[in-house]
Amino acid sequence: MRMYELVFVLKGSSTEIQRKKLITTIKDWLKSAKIIKQDELGQKELSYPIKKETKGVYFDWNIEAEKIPSEFERKLFTNDEVLRHLLIRTK
Repeated sequence: MRMYELVFVLKGSSTEIQRKKLITTIKDWLKSAKIIKQDELGQKELSYPIKKETKGVYFDWNIEAEKIPSEFERKLFTNDEVLRHLLIRTK
């Protein structure tokens, strides 16, 4: 099994309910993977505006999976609530 780290930033203007719904959706996209660690780093001021947002909520996940589907990153990229994301293979 391979280890991945996923860091993503959601819009700071979104409500707690919207965030929880989106996190559930992201977990559904990763149905074949196991989420080892799931941290919410909180809301922070962005260095520069992204999609007219000045604040974002940061998340850091460690994921164990055989392979992350290529459509997963496409879905993150096209989702309006996700400002930025970074998925790297750690092991």
